[in-house]
Formats: sequence, C-alpha cells, structure tokens
Amino acid sequence: MIHVSATEAKVHFGKLLDTARRENVSIEKQGRSIAVILSQEEFERLSEIEDKLWSLRADAARKEGLLTEEESEKFLEELLNA
Repeated sequence: MIHVSATEAKVHFGKLLDTARRENVSIEKQGRSIAVILSQEEFERLSEIEDKLWSLRADAARKEGLLTEEESEKFLEELLNA
C-alpha cells in the first residue's frame, strides 16, 4: 500500500487514481490515515467477501434457532425498559 498526504493526493489526483488501479493508496492527514482509495475491482472483491460472510452468519443464526415474533417483541421491550 502506498501512503500519500492529503495535499499530495489533491495536487496529483489523476496520478493517484492511476496508482489506485494497481494498488491501494492510503491518504494521510497530519500523519494519520484518513482514507483508502482502491480500484473498483478490489472494492467488488471485498464486497463479495463481505456478502459471503453475512450469508454465513445468517446461516449460523438460523441453525442456532431464530426468535419467534413474541420473543422478539419481549426482547425489544426489555431493552427499552432497561
């Protein structure tokens, strides 16, 4: 991953976009990383991984057993009254 300052990113934005097609670019402000620019392909790959993770979590929740509507309402009431 390449690290650039926010000022450098602003001045060389076109170059930054070209670089981001090849590797992720971290943008830093006052020495702290504040954003990362990545290619569309990398974004789509990460989104697909995230979707798979949530699907696995949903499957695990179904296997553990879901709450009934009444149980859900009771749980929410308890949260509100806590």
